Amino acid sequence: MIKIIYEDNHLLVVEKPINIPVQSDSSKDTDLLTLLKNYLKKMYNKPGDAYLGLVHRLDRPVGGVMVFAKTSKCASRLSEQIRNGGFKKVYYAVVEGNIFENGLLKDKLLKDRCTNTVKVDSNGKDAELYFEKVGYKDNLSLVRINLKTGRSHQIRVQFSSRGYPLYGDHRYNKNCKKNSQIALFAQSLSFNHPITKEKLIYSISLPDRYPFNIFK
Repeated sequence: MIKIIYEDNHLLVVEKPINIPVQSDSSKDTDLLTLLKNYLKKMYNKPGDAYLGLVHRLDRPVGGVMVFAKTSKCASRLSEQIRNGGFKKVYYAVVEGNIFENGLLKDKLLKDRCTNTVKVDSNGKDAELYFEKVGYKDNLSLVRINLKTGRSHQIRVQFSSRGYPLYGDHRYNKNCKKNSQIALFAQSLSFNHPITKEKLIYSISLPDRYPFNIFK
């Protein structure tokens, strides 16, 4: 069952569970978009396929707060906010090592479409984030991240390229333990309601699992 955080005639805000894709992919595994469309069809007795606009994404292993648009008009307006920088996302991550207190990370990131991996490369697209260290224990640092751009695998690559890979990141952490879960969580979203223009902020608690729970 997907946790519904907020819903009105225009928006659907939910908590994405870990390890499910946001939309259908080659794995053919059940995806979040399909689950939510089925929820809308059942909840409102919709005869055909329910519309639900996907305006942003989270990597498959990452959980956290997401917003979907229930009309194409709202999807267009939310996408415009994303392009104009009015759509704010806050993440928490646990990285390996005692990272410096805070910083602005700026890189150019290039994605290999064949391998679905990303690297720092001068031919890539601009990627920028600001982070603050909010905890340190057992050679792990808890960081709060404000994304300025939303590149694929951005957080994971920007930290790993500086020697602070995310705990549990099987793609970019060479020392990752076999059965560990990536310690990256989309904790908060803020944006203007696409119809009423009201400022909306949705925040959820960090997961009660290792390694997030060692910082309580």
